[in-house]
Amino acid sequence: MNKTKNSVNDKKPTIIPSKEYASTLADIKKSIREAQIKAINAANRELLNLYWSIGETIANRQEKSGWGSNFIEKLAKDLKSEFPGIEGFSRSNLFRMRAFFKEYEKVAPAVRQIDPLENLGVLSQLPWSHNVVLMEKLDNIKDRLWYAHKAIENGWSRDVMTTWIKSALHKREGKAITNFKSTLPDAQSDLTHQSLKDPYLFDFITLKEKHSEKEIEQGLVDHVSKFLMELGKGFAFVGQQYQLEVSGKSYYIDLLLYNFKLRRFFVVEIKARAFDPRDTGQTNFYLSAVDDLLKHPDDQPTIGLILCKTKDNITAEYALRNMKSPIGVAGYEIDLVESLPKELKSSLPTVKEIEAELEKDSKDE
Repeated sequence: MNKTKNSVNDKKPTIIPSKEYASTLADIKKSIREAQIKAINAANRELLNLYWSIGETIANRQEKSGWGSNFIEKLAKDLKSEFPGIEGFSRSNLFRMRAFFKEYEKVAPAVRQIDPLENLGVLSQLPWSHNVVLMEKLDNIKDRLWYAHKAIENGWSRDVMTTWIKSALHKREGKAITNFKSTLPDAQSDLTHQSLKDPYLFDFITLKEKHSEKEIEQGLVDHVSKFLMELGKGFAFVGQQYQLEVSGKSYYIDLLLYNFKLRRFFVVEIKARAFDPRDTGQTNFYLSAVDDLLKHPDDQPTIGLILCKTKDNITAEYALRNMKSPIGVAGYEIDLVESLPKELKSSLPTVKEIEAELEKDSKDE
């Protein structure tokens, strides 16, 4: 009797509360993702340990026996023959393994330690391909560690990290002249300051030596994805020549952006000349208007960024010192030519063409 009753109840569908189920599903998905990340990290760590060990063996054998590069060439050939299904044992990669060991042997722990990468810190958390780029593109460990931290923090791929290294991001980030310490809370000041650079590299724009602010502005909009990448993480494009109505009169912001990470608007004013202290007054007016007309109650105060062809740091500091609105001043660099070929000028995509291409891509997905 009980058996029959239990079998009937087993077949009867159970009503599952949607909120509780969604919460349960979210917990399980989180656990799976965390396990996947741990597995990937563990595999990466094992690979780095293997490459370290091989690099150490090669370096020690060459030092003791005086074997040259022909030893590595023979080793690569024999390893490929022994392990045909495993990549990574090419001649060039074996040289990299040796370099990996030689570069960091002084900062690694004693040989008796179980994990020789323990003292490499964040470097041991990066894939081998990232470490290769860091070794080949940067000369000192301090710079390598800086980019390694940034790569993990922002989830950079190898190619993205390479691009930032080529542009010397570590020398530009947080270098703009700002008044953030006196206009923003301490908790926001440093983070927002680090979000600005000096100079900004707009080498994807090609213009003549004598160019207008409008041409720079249009070039940034025409290459909006590259522009946003140079600005950094969290930036979104809101509008070009963004119109503001104040007391029945229209005013136009060169470029209006929003940063989702910092939760605030950015007013960008472009000057195809040297910085003028009077530029801060115009920017301050725009910041006040945006805060009143556009800012959501949950948003942080709007930031102003004045991009100039050149600037004198002392002049910029004096101009910002007693301003109550948060403003930064930075330079920019573009690709200058004596004359711009017509075929190049006509090849630059318009905003409409970019939008059409994006729409096409979304439909294809």
